[in-house]
Amino acid sequence: MPFNINVKTNSFKGFIYALSGTILVSTNFITAKYGLQGFNPETFSLVWTVAAAFYSFIVILISGQFNKMALSLSSIKSVVLLGLATGAGMLLGWAGLARLDPSFTAFLWRFQPVLAIIMSMVFLGERFLYKEIIPISIMIFGSLLSTIGRWNAVGVGTILTLLACIAAALQMLIAKAKVREIQPNILVFYRVGIGAIVIMFWTLLSGKADFHVGPSYWYITFFGAFLGPCASFLLTFRSYRYWELSRSSIVRTIQPIFVIPLAYIVFGKLPVMREFLGGSIILIGAFYFAWIHFFKR
Repeated sequence: MPFNINVKTNSFKGFIYALSGTILVSTNFITAKYGLQGFNPETFSLVWTVAAAFYSFIVILISGQFNKMALSLSSIKSVVLLGLATGAGMLLGWAGLARLDPSFTAFLWRFQPVLAIIMSMVFLGERFLYKEIIPISIMIFGSLLSTIGRWNAVGVGTILTLLACIAAALQMLIAKAKVREIQPNILVFYRVGIGAIVIMFWTLLSGKADFHVGPSYWYITFFGAFLGPCASFLLTFRSYRYWELSRSSIVRTIQPIFVIPLAYIVFGKLPVMREFLGGSIILIGAFYFAWIHFFKR
């Protein structure tokens, strides 16, 4: 009986942390979209990740975990890869968002939890079911429906977003593998800290650095950087201590439910009918995939 109680408690904690992280990361699409109206994607990515690294370092200092920041040799390679994937994912993701509606982008990002689940099957030994091909096909159909006849308008943004999903899924896989060895707060700091270094080199070498934007874009970007890459990942990575990667990823499938009303409140717009229809099909496929994986474990 004590074992069952402990399992239920851990499961509940995993769910709460995953849900809280999902709610906070949903603000990314709104705050980042606003910031990208002032910054170019490269400069925005740099400011965003540097701010997030600063916030996460403050969290480490406040929580008294600075003495735990040293990494073992076996972890350095994984953490560096995590940072590289973060830098690439930020650059790709924000370049995609700059071209797309935030609500439609949120629909496309439903591929990220599915990719994370697939990677967890391949690399963490979680079970794969052939029937999961059906919901993945549904999601692909939804994305194609959203872009057919509108490639010039959304095609490049869609490709960039899907590539960012792959980078993000890789991040989640690495975090899950290392979260019991490295404290979540510290893992978040290295994630955005190394990512910021990657983005800084890319931005400077490409000559895209441009910080001459209005104060409101700075304020919203700083605020969003705390909610999204800092606070949300502190909670999400913590959920990995109580839950499998696949279960935490399943919770992320509900993200558009939070993004759509936020986008309407802030920008006063909803996805066009083609985007909403295709996005809904993507969401249905993601929910179907989640249902299969959750109940057939």
